[in-house]
Amino acid sequence: MLSPQSLQQIDTELAKYPADQRRSAIMGALRIAQTEKGWLSAETIEYVADYVGIAPAAAYEIATFYNMYDLAPVGKYKLTVCTNLPCALRGGVNAADYLKQKLGIGFGETTSDGLYTLVEGECMGACGDAPVVLVNNHKMCSFMTEEAIEAKLAELR
Repeated sequence: MLSPQSLQQIDTELAKYPADQRRSAIMGALRIAQTEKGWLSAETIEYVADYVGIAPAAAYEIATFYNMYDLAPVGKYKLTVCTNLPCALRGGVNAADYLKQKLGIGFGETTSDGLYTLVEGECMGACGDAPVVLVNNHKMCSFMTEEAIEAKLAELR
């Protein structure tokens, strides 16, 4: 179900914790699986849970609680915009509205070409850099004015 490389990465996560605390590696294990698969299907979540040695329900609890996990296919570029109050006051809502207009989609939608999925995010801990956009859960982009958004979209194409 997962490549030997991904399983080796999960083993590295598991090695960080005592044997009786394997459950602690589930967030990293799910991230690794999602990076390989692009999203987390029910089968993938159950496979990872079994590999880590926890009940599938415990893995589902994590996968459904955090918005960094995708339970359905997403575009090549998942753009998560923080709209919590501090970011909203510094232009987060405006950045989100600009992306919606530019891409022709709303939150939770993917462009027809499969390139972009737009997600409304919770606090990313970068209020001073607002508005912020997180690309594919890994790259934080700060001070996302309309010009900065245009540059980022051009870079991603």
